[in-house]
Amino acid sequence: MNITNCTTEASVAVRPKTITEKMLISLILVIITTLTMLLNLAVIMAICTTKKLHQPANYLICSLAVTDLLVAVLVMPLSIMYIVMDSWRLGYFICEVWLSVDMTCCTCSILHLCVIALDRYWAITNAIEYARKRTAKRAGLMILTVWTISIFISMPPLFWRSHRRLSPPPSQCAIQHDHVIYTIYSTLGAFYIPLTLILILYYRIYHAAKSLYQKRGSSRHFSNRSTDSQNSFASCKLTQTFCVSDFSTSDPTTEFEKIHTSIRIPPFDNDLDHPGERQQISSTRERKAARILGLILGAFILSWLPFFIKELIVGLSIYTVSSEVTDFLTWLGYVNSLINPLLYTSFNEDFKLAFKKLIRCREHT
Repeated sequence: MNITNCTTEASVAVRPKTITEKMLISLILVIITTLTMLLNLAVIMAICTTKKLHQPANYLICSLAVTDLLVAVLVMPLSIMYIVMDSWRLGYFICEVWLSVDMTCCTCSILHLCVIALDRYWAITNAIEYARKRTAKRAGLMILTVWTISIFISMPPLFWRSHRRLSPPPSQCAIQHDHVIYTIYSTLGAFYIPLTLILILYYRIYHAAKSLYQKRGSSRHFSNRSTDSQNSFASCKLTQTFCVSDFSTSDPTTEFEKIHTSIRIPPFDNDLDHPGERQQISSTRERKAARILGLILGAFILSWLPFFIKELIVGLSIYTVSSEVTDFLTWLGYVNSLINPLLYTSFNEDFKLAFKKLIRCREHT
């Protein structure tokens, strides 16, 4: 989100970059941009070409990948050019478009993480009822809401930017921090409120999953095991929730949904006569769930929190930072668009199979 790529913090002295520094910076940023494009494109292709992945939850993942792909295609290349050349040379109009697209897409990417967390929360805490509501139409409405909010957050600066169509064209392209109210409004809407919601939702998701794991770990043998297994399996299929033994489901939340109520007990767990063994498996699953959530939250916070702390500090005129620091923090946020396709698909067997299929098809062509 290029709110301040090289803003009026120009009062800080900037040492011109050497040719070697420019080449090194360009190489690193081009690699990040290329990987971001390829990984998000792979997610989109996997979902579009794999029928098993045609699920409402995965439509949210696909929309996130499209948004992150837009960041890589429309935002990152111009940012590389701007950083390397130390000035803006594409004129007023392209500057306005670039800033607006940058803010909109980055905000939209962050808000996608919020609605994905909300979808997962509903799926694990109210699985049976939400399975009926979890439709493509509902996913589309959530995506539309995310884009609408992002536009409302990013568009206001268009009405007061200080840029003018003067000759010569502006050498700097950035939103200036001359509206404190907007700085607070935009940072709250684009990051701090979504961050708070994500932390609350994943905290509740983890505790709901932990509670279910513990219930499973303390469960005894059931009488009429075969009949119960058949009935619960039918219930699984009817409600579109996921069974414990279905380790190749299409929903990204399977690590948590697999152990929801009304699910059958697989033979592996039924054969565990000792409470200690069941408790050990329960603890292992809890640690795995905690690790997945930790990776998702950690990557998001490390990528965007430094940037938005800087935004508040600069916007409230508490401190002035150099353009180099601003560029680094901006690209640290951009890296989240590279990490998202990895985190939101790596723990899902169906995505792994789809990626392998894409690679094999690529090798045969």
